[in-house]
Amino acid sequence: MMRLEGKTALVTGAARGIGAAIAAAFVENGAFVYLSDIDDAAGQSTAEALGVRARYIHLDVREELDWQAVMTQVLDERGGLNVLVNNAGITGFEQGNFVHDPEHVSLDEWHEVHRTNLDGVFLGCKHAIRTMRNAGSPGSIINISSRSGLVGIPGAAAYASSKAAVRNHTKTVALYCAEQGLPIRCNSIHPAAILTPIWEPLLGDGPEREPRMREFVQDCPLRRFGRPDEVAAVAVMLASDEAAYMNGAELNIDGGILAGAVAAPASSR
Repeated sequence: MMRLEGKTALVTGAARGIGAAIAAAFVENGAFVYLSDIDDAAGQSTAEALGVRARYIHLDVREELDWQAVMTQVLDERGGLNVLVNNAGITGFEQGNFVHDPEHVSLDEWHEVHRTNLDGVFLGCKHAIRTMRNAGSPGSIINISSRSGLVGIPGAAAYASSKAAVRNHTKTVALYCAEQGLPIRCNSIHPAAILTPIWEPLLGDGPEREPRMREFVQDCPLRRFGRPDEVAAVAVMLASDEAAYMNGAELNIDGGILAGAVAAPASSR
């Protein structure tokens, strides 16, 4: 069933990882998808692999002029926008500096993470609302937050703070659009450990990779990393008309981490 037939979507940070998986799932379900990123080579390659219903477009989510240009292009080419997925994000660990606790993270590093993770979502929501309103399009805005936005993360203070703010802003956008009488829904997805390239600086590629992977998922009841396609499946649902009454909701994809105390696997007999 083509659950997104006739819809036009924009996915940020779509060159790889969760964004690429969401874009692929949207195309598979009948949508026309703009994949955006700042890695033009990877983004173009990913879009080309998805076929004629996908197109790459450069977008630095931190820059408002980029958002304005992209929305103008989408309107000119497609006449409207039905779905925005604010997925682009960084951990702050990309350059190899893993000191991000509340005492030692620098102000510049704090700002850098928030510019992408929070300012980018703010700008995306702002311009998606305007574009959807002007085109008269019913819309779905999907913000990718994180399990880290629901609990404290001592070693990733900036990342956790930014994702918590995304969670809250999602609810504000949902209420605002309802107050305005706009047919625009806004919901957030909160993945935990999803195995994407964003984890590579932490996992490495040496003999310690497998032990590190086991360590990172030891508190997960399912004892494994999640997959990007598992996040994409939830995004498809939120983008579809099946979720027409979901607004301001937050959906956890965490293997049961936030369900309560960690459950030990039953021993085999």
